[in-house]
Amino acid sequence: MSTQHTSRDFDAELRELRANLLAMGARCERSVQLAIRAFVEDSPSLAREVIELDRRINRDEMECDELALRIIALRQPVAFDLRLITTALKLVTDLERIGDEAVNIAERAEETEGEVHRLPSDILARMAELAEGMLRDSLDAFVESDIERANRVRRADDAVDKLYGEALSQMMDWMAAHPDKIPAAVRAMSVAKYLERIADHATNIAEEVIFMVEGQDVRHRTNAPKPLPM
Repeated sequence: MSTQHTSRDFDAELRELRANLLAMGARCERSVQLAIRAFVEDSPSLAREVIELDRRINRDEMECDELALRIIALRQPVAFDLRLITTALKLVTDLERIGDEAVNIAERAEETEGEVHRLPSDILARMAELAEGMLRDSLDAFVESDIERANRVRRADDAVDKLYGEALSQMMDWMAAHPDKIPAAVRAMSVAKYLERIADHATNIAEEVIFMVEGQDVRHRTNAPKPLPM
């Protein structure tokens, strides 16, 4: 087999891996959007659609993992290509967990009472909007190798955390005033937590993009280490 042919096959495999990741990411975005609608509209049919999407997302994870590992075994990539593939292996895990959190939100639609939609509705709507935007931006950052967009996702996580704290505080006050409606408040608190986790996973993806592009691990650090050789 010629070197040129091997290189062409390698490039095709990398393109396939990127395409599969983007398809999985698109399904995750759709799943989160449907989950929020299922909760807000108290729609079991939308909740079931989210669950079906999650099954497809789980298959995406296994297929992407298999392809990435096959590329590593057969092509022995180095430098940026190796970082791309290791990033893909981490990224699919975060995407799969986002799908799980969407299912968690959708399942609350089957347990709701009338009050649950009116509790922290403004805060939940803002959290959902931010979390969806973070997921979209993190995936765009991956496609475009865009460090600025990845950093924008990381900054947005603080805003989601702040809203989550406000939602919890509001729910605690509401439960104190309505002790007979505590289950409804707990469900709303759960949805806030799931949205906060989605934002965390989007942040993880953004940090993985930074490592892919710059060879720099920025997780858990304010002072990032020196980049790896390109």
